[in-house]
Parts: sequence; structure tokens; C-alpha cells
Amino acid sequence: MASGISPVLGYRGLFVSYASMALLLESLGATTTSRGAMVPNARLPRPGCAATGSGDNGAPVTASTAEGSTPDYFRLRPEVEKAYGYTHAIKIGNDIKISGAVSMDEQGAPTAVGDIEQQMKNAYSDLEKILAHFGYTFDDVVVENVFTTDMAKFLEVSGYRNSIYPERFPTGTWVEVKGLALPEFMIEIELEAHRADHRNTR
Repeated sequence: MASGISPVLGYRGLFVSYASMALLLESLGATTTSRGAMVPNARLPRPGCAATGSGDNGAPVTASTAEGSTPDYFRLRPEVEKAYGYTHAIKIGNDIKISGAVSMDEQGAPTAVGDIEQQMKNAYSDLEKILAHFGYTFDDVVVENVFTTDMAKFLEVSGYRNSIYPERFPTGTWVEVKGLALPEFMIEIELEAHRADHRNTR
């Protein structure tokens, strides 16, 4: 061999290196199969999975619950949302994701048909109820996306938003679409809200 090491010492060196590597990997949560392959230890968390342990009362605790970020689901109209397959709002930590609000009654039927201004006001009314449920206000909104089937008409009445956001506007996008969930809907508004502190009580 070019290095001057005998084959026996060379193989022995490889064996020692392999053994050292095996001990290192095992300490990191890997085990060795009968064929010498290293496989992850099942007791360690995999990427994308929360680490688990036990709390003071012995109950399982995940990384998310330990950080107080377990999703808090809120349904404004449970039966309607179940029928359409969505949840109106989910709060994780200090962030709230709110599905698009449209102008509908408690049974999910469109209201203010043909009147985009009133539909917009009805949507904001629902959004205000959702924010209030979590102890938030429109001052906490950081993203607002508006989808409308008639951008020209929306622009004519969009000044109403000044009463919703008197201090500052959130980020957002306005998009004209071919249609919404039902043909009578002319506008849909979705929000994201955030608080850096813990003023909310939930």
C-alpha cells in the first residue's frame, strides 16, 4: 500500500473508525442494523414532528403546547362552515388567520344582492366579530386581501375602509375575479392579524 500501512493494520484502522462512528451516531439517536447500516432511532423526533415529553402532571406535552401555540379554532357559523369545508379563523400564538368573509345570513344565503357597498360593510361586520372573539381589533390587522367580481364598483366605495382603519392601513392585495363561491357574492375580504404583546386574554 502506498501509505506503508499493512493491510491488517489498514483494516483494523477502518474497523476502529467504523466503531467510533457507530458510537457517535448511536449517541445522536441512530442504531446499527445487522447489515451494518445506520438508521434513525424511532424515539427521536423526525423533521416536521413536534418533540414530546411529559408535563408536571404527567400529561404529554408537545413543543407547540409548551410554547403556547396550539391552534385555537373559531367558527362564526358552524353549520355553514362545515357544509363548505372551512374554519373561519384560527389563532396560533399571537397570529390570527381569517378566511374570506362575504355577505351572508346565518344560513349561508347571500344578502345585499347587487349592492357591493352593503356587501362590503356586512363582510367587515363579520370580520369585526371574529377579531373581537379573540380580543383583537382592526388595529391589529396586518394583512387584508380583497377579492371582487367588479373592481370598478369596489373602487367607488372603497373609501369606507377609512373608517375601518383610521390610523393606518394593513398590507394587502385587491384582485378582480371571475366569480366567488356563489354568483351573488360580489366581494370577499380575508385578514391576518398579529399582536406583539399579550393584551388579548385568550
